[in-house]
Amino acid sequence: MDFIDSIKKVKEDSFAMASLSEDVRNNALEAVTKALNENKAAIFDANNRDLEAAKESSLADPIINRLKFDDHKLSTCISGIYDLIDLDDPLFKELLKRELDKDLVLTKTTCPIGVIGVIFESRPDALVQIAALCIKSGNCIILKGGSEAKNTNKALFDVIYKACVAAGLPQHFAVLIEDRAEINELLKCHDYVDLLIPRGSNQFVQYIMDNSKIPVMGHADGICHIYVDGAANVEKAVPIIIDSKTQYVAACNAAETLLVHKDIADVLLPLLSDASGNNIKYKCDARSMGMISCEPATEEDFKTEYLDYILSVKIVDNIDDAINHINKYGSHHTDCIITEDKDSADKFMSLVDSAGVYQNCSTRFADGFRYGFGAEVGISTGKIHARGPVGLDGLVTYKYKLVGTGQIVADYASGKSTFKFHDLI
Repeated sequence: MDFIDSIKKVKEDSFAMASLSEDVRNNALEAVTKALNENKAAIFDANNRDLEAAKESSLADPIINRLKFDDHKLSTCISGIYDLIDLDDPLFKELLKRELDKDLVLTKTTCPIGVIGVIFESRPDALVQIAALCIKSGNCIILKGGSEAKNTNKALFDVIYKACVAAGLPQHFAVLIEDRAEINELLKCHDYVDLLIPRGSNQFVQYIMDNSKIPVMGHADGICHIYVDGAANVEKAVPIIIDSKTQYVAACNAAETLLVHKDIADVLLPLLSDASGNNIKYKCDARSMGMISCEPATEEDFKTEYLDYILSVKIVDNIDDAINHINKYGSHHTDCIITEDKDSADKFMSLVDSAGVYQNCSTRFADGFRYGFGAEVGISTGKIHARGPVGLDGLVTYKYKLVGTGQIVADYASGKSTFKFHDLI
């Protein structure tokens, strides 16, 4: 079977997948958790092969950190699956029920999107999360992970696929793409694929958008900001900044730029530098250069997602300058204000045009698992359909069902009958 034929089979099975009961889908997820535990030795062995190859290729440490799949990451994935099982079924929910006239009833009901293609970075745990979300939401899935994780991805996919088919899911509910050249083939499958979610660089995401008729959802760069307001609690601010930058530097929700109000900069920056030690390399604008040990920042630095222990620093005169900077240089991902002033916080959250706007907490909270979604298929910085961490609700759409008893439009057009709207829920 060639590649296009295999994708056609996925589309054909998507209709059966969409009709599966919640019990069947939850039982499949339960089977996945057991299978992952039973096969973890083989999965870890595959991951070790990927890690050894990555080190031999001298890949950057952040990429190697993403690539690692150990007991901790397996445990987190399994915990996320159990959270998904416990969540309400996103399918078959009545969002609207309206009687248009006597015995003419319109219902708006949630349903799966259909076939979703996800191209993701070198994080094997992402494969588990994405597959689990699609199973719970009744979607068929086409997966393409980073080549650095090819052995781990194959091992995980095989375990998940076998467990789910044995639990009653359609034979073609999932496909793993292993050949990078097949990505371009996938982009041509607009008759069979309903949504693409690319996770990667801005250049890569733009390439996907420019070369496919398939709708695309996702985000490119994660240039996240922290603005420390003049009314900030400095002792609260320092650990928030350090956590946002260093808790996991390779994540798209790690902070990349620190904006500091001029009235608090000479207090905050030395304290931050002392607390972070040598863990963070600072790139500072001219006004902050003398306050901490740093290198001069260029305009390009404020456009950069470092994914490393580097933080750009800029002093601003007021909250408006901070908001303008974020909306100009940011990627509309996640941005935070640290302040004790409610009016400033409200203004920031209203005017910053990002999927996530926070007050007095780490940007690292921008995650579907931490939002209680069980997991996430990705983060969307767009404004249509889904925004922010995309969990179950972002993987369903809806359809309208109209049930009558023989009504025809001609009767209403002629005035013989009239609509009498009445909401039933």
